Amino acid sequence: MEVLVADKCGFCFGVELAIERAEKMLQEGKTVYCLGDLIHNKVVVQRLTQDGLRVVNSLEEIPAPAGGSNASEPVPTVLIRSHGCRPELIEAIGRRGLHLADATCVLVKRAQKLVRKLHQEGYRVIVIGDPDHPEVQGLVGYAPDVRVVARQSDLENLPEASRWAVISQTTHSSEDFARLVGLIAERDFQELKVVNTICRETTRRQKSAVALCRQVQVMFVIGSHRSANTRELAQICRRQGVQTYHLQSWQEFLPRFVEGKSIAGVTAGASTPSSIIQEFVDNLRRI
Repeated sequence: MEVLVADKCGFCFGVELAIERAEKMLQEGKTVYCLGDLIHNKVVVQRLTQDGLRVVNSLEEIPAPAGGSNASEPVPTVLIRSHGCRPELIEAIGRRGLHLADATCVLVKRAQKLVRKLHQEGYRVIVIGDPDHPEVQGLVGYAPDVRVVARQSDLENLPEASRWAVISQTTHSSEDFARLVGLIAERDFQELKVVNTICRETTRRQKSAVALCRQVQVMFVIGSHRSANTRELAQICRRQGVQTYHLQSWQEFLPRFVEGKSIAGVTAGASTPSSIIQEFVDNLRRI
């Protein structure tokens, strides 16, 4: 089996920095809690938990630091994952006397600041993205009544406003962002401001995947099913008309996926380790 790998795939710099930050604190012996998975990759998360990272679902699950000058237990550190969070959570961490380590991706930080700034300038803010994604759930906390648009039908629920501002989830599809912005532009308004907050690495990965689709008979997109950017990659590949499989690792591969095929393409999401990509490619080439 001939296997071609996308020029751009695998870990992005935001994911790498978040993992490095967690590893450094654990090596220093700190008690580190993370609200939800640090990144959307169970292999990486399992490795970090084995090294001591404690994953919880809420702040209430983290024990409050012992008071008094004789307290011997170290104050727990709360690690904000790369997707970011709502500002109220940051405030709550401080009130509880916990240490804060913010691993929010710098591009997500930019989007958060933009939501607040645009609201202060008098715009009603729209975020194009997945309302269930942790990044989007964090973004909507930076201004009152931020609206999330995931699909065309969501536009029907938008209230009337004279001034709209539109940004995007950083891992969203550029093609889908442009399509929905075009539909918003058809509405009745006086002013529309659009800021493209899609990560350039995300866009490069998408363009690389599209180029690869033209050279292969079947595409494999490797990464967690919970990863938004990986799901977008798979959808983009399918739209090119090539048979596409979104798999988390080689363990999900079935021989029937390549029956009658001689050239396969491989790409991967931004939270997929190079070791998982290489294992998949090596095994596929042996067929």
